[in-house]
Amino acid sequence: QLQLVESGGNLVQPGGSLRLSCAASGFALDYYAIGWFRQVPGKEREGVLCINDSEKVTHYLDSVKGRFTISRDNAKKEIYLQMNSLKLDDTGVYYCAAADYVCDPNAARYAFWGRGTLVVVSS
Repeated sequence: QLQLVESGGNLVQPGGSLRLSCAASGFALDYYAIGWFRQVPGKEREGVLCINDSEKVTHYLDSVKGRFTISRDNAKKEIYLQMNSLKLDDTGVYYCAAADYVCDPNAARYAFWGRGTLVVVSS
């Protein structure tokens, strides 16, 4: 069964850090681009950043540049989102998703999705 499972979401104060993980099972991660998306109630899901099969990283949000990094460990079948200097606007449900080879800001390009992990940035 093809599956992505996110973990690591939590309540954190502004300026704090979190590391999200995305564990893949049922398929070889090597040939997929993995994107992190986030969604808040009442808003559309937005792409945050993505790492392709060659480990090239694409940022979709200028607001996270310099604060968020993405990495992957194909042997462990895991992808990580390190989030530093968190802001109130970073609050949302974070999803990881897999697309064939290439990153794309269009969520419809991603065939597999996790169920999300909640990040709340609040003082």
